[in-house]
Amino acid sequence: MSYVLIISEKPDSARRIAEAIADKKPKTLERNGINYYEFTVNGKKHICVPAVGHLFVLNPKKNDSGWTYPVFELEWIRTYTRKGTEWTEKYFRNLQELAKNATEFVDAADVDNEGEVLLYNILRFVCEVEDAKRMKFSTLTKDELIESYKKMDNHIMFPMVESGLTRHYLDGLYGFNLTRALTLALKDANPKGFTILSTGRVQGPALELLMERQLEIRKFKPTPFWQLELHVNIGGRSFIATYKQERIWKKEDAEKIFNDCKGKDAIVEDVKKKQYKQNPPAPFNTTDLQSEAYSLFKFSPKQTLSIAESLYQAGYISYPRSSSQKLPPSIGYEKILKALEKLAPYHKFIEGLLKKGRLKPVEGTRDDPAHPAVYATHEVPGLNKLDAQQKKIYDLVVRRTLAAFGEVATRETNTVTLDVDENKFFLVGKRTIDAGWTEIYAPYISRDEVILPEMKIGQVLEADKLNLLSKETQPPDRYSQGSIVKELEKRNLGTKATRAEILQTLYDRGYIDGKTIQVTKLGEAVVQALEEYCPRIVSEELTRYFEDEMEQVYNGEKKRGKVVEEAKHVLVDILEEFKKNEKEIGKKLLDGLTEARKEASRLGACPKCKTGELRIMFSKKTGKNFVGCSNYATEVVCKAIFPLPRMAKIQALNKVCDECGTPFIQVIRRGRRPFRMCIDPKCPTKEGWK
Repeated sequence: MSYVLIISEKPDSARRIAEAIADKKPKTLERNGINYYEFTVNGKKHICVPAVGHLFVLNPKKNDSGWTYPVFELEWIRTYTRKGTEWTEKYFRNLQELAKNATEFVDAADVDNEGEVLLYNILRFVCEVEDAKRMKFSTLTKDELIESYKKMDNHIMFPMVESGLTRHYLDGLYGFNLTRALTLALKDANPKGFTILSTGRVQGPALELLMERQLEIRKFKPTPFWQLELHVNIGGRSFIATYKQERIWKKEDAEKIFNDCKGKDAIVEDVKKKQYKQNPPAPFNTTDLQSEAYSLFKFSPKQTLSIAESLYQAGYISYPRSSSQKLPPSIGYEKILKALEKLAPYHKFIEGLLKKGRLKPVEGTRDDPAHPAVYATHEVPGLNKLDAQQKKIYDLVVRRTLAAFGEVATRETNTVTLDVDENKFFLVGKRTIDAGWTEIYAPYISRDEVILPEMKIGQVLEADKLNLLSKETQPPDRYSQGSIVKELEKRNLGTKATRAEILQTLYDRGYIDGKTIQVTKLGEAVVQALEEYCPRIVSEELTRYFEDEMEQVYNGEKKRGKVVEEAKHVLVDILEEFKKNEKEIGKKLLDGLTEARKEASRLGACPKCKTGELRIMFSKKTGKNFVGCSNYATEVVCKAIFPLPRMAKIQALNKVCDECGTPFIQVIRRGRRPFRMCIDPKCPTKEGWK
């Protein structure tokens, strides 16, 4: 019997679509270990089946030359043929078998470039059709899915297909060729080893951006300055007034003011109160959500997106990959607020919002043609159904959604000018007049409340003490995982969907480390080699140029083929330049890799001989890694040796055990939660360990 085949991007999406649009409860069937759903809509048979992300990936066409470059012939291959993704074959086979008897096809993937490319490949390579009807939705709520089915388009979104395919080809061409170039340059410098070093169209500029900040910090020379703090007593309470000049650059000037004011009381010269407004924040787009979640919870951008995706799949929030900071009326403001009102933490806020009458959210400037901002839907969870991480992201999204509808907050500053022997000091008070939206968003904002007593001009204030503080200017902060995704967005590098992956790749390759991001010795070597010998690989301008080209493909102003050919020509020039300098690049990379491995092997001071350094070493005799002292082969002959867990990645933590004084390490095993331990098996903290 023929049927309509609806193809979703993920298993949860397939279930929710089926349950939403079916005439009655859908029948859950299984094939190849995968659930799919059979049902009727207005009496017509439908089957909804999931993919599981991309079932096809771009790969260089096979040739007899092995791992060489340049490679410009790319082809789509089945994902399951790649090592480590064999599990996707059952999804492919399921779709392949169900497509045979389908007479109509419906694209129900996520509405973005990735989703459209994913479905387009399934349609042409599995279903053997080039087009399908298209359901478009931003939430997996029942009513939106029903509406999406009723109003589905007659064609897939070909502008997204073309733009998405262009990105895949450009990223593939750059990634395969540049990664091979780096890796082979390193192998030429070190024939006995083989270490894959990657870079790419966006990865290179992103690493260079992080390196720029690192060099800025490294080259920074602090400048001394001085500050004066006057502690005054008002009604038995102590308050701190600061000198009018925030930074005094000459010590002698600061000392003169200090000596002039020391031991003298302050006279109130002026009192100025000023009210100002704080507008509600715009609703979240992807980058804002990632940045805020990192700032508040230290969730990595990738982790935040994963948690938000799980909430989207459950129907609790809208699609989390969006550039928009706007909430259109079509999402149903009142319906959402009335549903969220049932949740106790938000009841009193929503009660107040609904009394306002007309609901109008604050919106930001950014827009997205496919999706609104990230918002909480009218399908609300029982909060006990969410795990700890989901609760945090859900509460954050809900409060941000509600805050966008909140009233403007009113704050007041109270600036009191004090005169001490004709030297001016300022006392500054801050208080909230009307909390407005900040009451809703209170868990996630800091509001300084410094309420000063009422003072009159001419009033004498007793000085408790005067401090002369010696300080230095500080270097710029390192990028955090939250701030770097915002910076990449600001510079138009990558997309809302790819920035978190790019950042994770830099960590995985060992190019960067730490939550406040530090470029490793290996990362430095990669950037320095490319900047010196092939700077276009890390060119921000070139990357941004092709981002603009892909936007033009989406808008129909340029053809995919023309942009891909242009990228090939640019790449030919880049690779020729690389070839000319391959030996020099390889040497720099090898030096960086060697230093990075040395750095990674250092664990800390040896607690036994006190002068050596404990390092991770390898025994050719046993084939195992262990910790030994650098003084083993010196006159000291320190024989401190400690075993290490097998089949694990070991990271130094620059911390020693309080009990035994040996270094702490972090042990990372695939599929398990990382744990920390000291390296001494006889440590009292390990009593009871097997």
